[in-house]
Amino acid sequence: MRRRDGAAFAYVGAVDPNEPGHYPVCPLLRFTSLYCPGCGGLRSAHAVAHGDLVTALGANALAVAGYAVCAVLMVVWLVHAVRGRPTRIALAPAWWWAIGAPTALFTVIRNLPFGSFLAP
Repeated sequence: MRRRDGAAFAYVGAVDPNEPGHYPVCPLLRFTSLYCPGCGGLRSAHAVAHGDLVTALGANALAVAGYAVCAVLMVVWLVHAVRGRPTRIALAPAWWWAIGAPTALFTVIRNLPFGSFLAP
């Protein structure tokens, strides 16, 4: 997460995505009525920025997990920067599968009738 990523998160915290007209509509949702893994992510980020974890989880639980991972990575980077060590985070292919498979499963389940609790 770079400085501009933090600025983008702060912008989403300041400009409510629940108000129409501030952000574009997800093209997948617009044209197919299917939720992508990121649908509800802006509403989730807005709720996290305002300290409302329950609303954030309801909007997009996967995104909340992603925010937590980014926060941990920022702390790791900061500790390494203070100690003067370079930070290199390289993931083996097994880790990419471990990230991609649950993301795909989350996407499929949130679009099925019994998974509607995962829909934003």
